[in-house]
Amino acid sequence: MAEKTATKDMVCIVCPIGCRLKVSQTGEEVRVEGNRCPRGEVYGREEILAPKRTVTATCTVISGRHRRLPVKTDAALPTEHIDSLLQEIYRLKIEAPVEAGQVLLENFKDTGVNLVAGRRIPN
Repeated sequence: MAEKTATKDMVCIVCPIGCRLKVSQTGEEVRVEGNRCPRGEVYGREEILAPKRTVTATCTVISGRHRRLPVKTDAALPTEHIDSLLQEIYRLKIEAPVEAGQVLLENFKDTGVNLVAGRRIPN
């Protein structure tokens, strides 16, 4: 019996060109068509096999000039961890002062991805 092929159409977001990709997967084999550069092939393959996203949100500041602190991951996080990261972010209560780029959560779920402050908040 022949293996089933799954196909997904997507737009590459690696560069401003925005190539329309057609990504097909049959078993372990992944084929990417429509990319104009090698980065598009890498993006399409990763998007099918192990999708990742950069996460941005805000958390609570319990002292300081602002009540909310913008935060983001310093690298793309596997999508299966996004919900648990967001839950953790919404529970965070940060004490000012905070520096832009300051690590708030280190190596989230052993992914090597840190949560960092998006701005400086003085006392």
